[in-house]
Amino acid sequence: MLFMLIVKVSSNSEKGNLPSSELMEAMDKYNEELLHAGVRVMAKGLHPSSNGLRISFPIPGEKPVITKGPFTETNELVAGFILIEVKSKEEAIEWAMRMPDPQGYGEGQIELRQVF
Repeated sequence: MLFMLIVKVSSNSEKGNLPSSELMEAMDKYNEELLHAGVRVMAKGLHPSSNGLRISFPIPGEKPVITKGPFTETNELVAGFILIEVKSKEEAIEWAMRMPDPQGYGEGQIELRQVF
């Protein structure tokens, strides 16, 4: 079963600030554990939304609308993701619970979603 651990943005990550060295070490260790267990498929971080854009389709059949970042609704934005291949949802939850606070400072939030 394929799952995505979606790391939500924080005010800190939206500013483009890198995590502390302690958090980087903890995340490196976590990623090594995922690799050693043979469950990590891919892991990537994303640039702040100020470097992105949104394409929306407000009127069916008409040309899409492009909106340049940054985007203000940070609770809906993604900062990065990890794809894991595991045997069950319970195992995916166990791995998600082992992840260090991905944003530090108590700002981290992870969403766990199964991939079709």
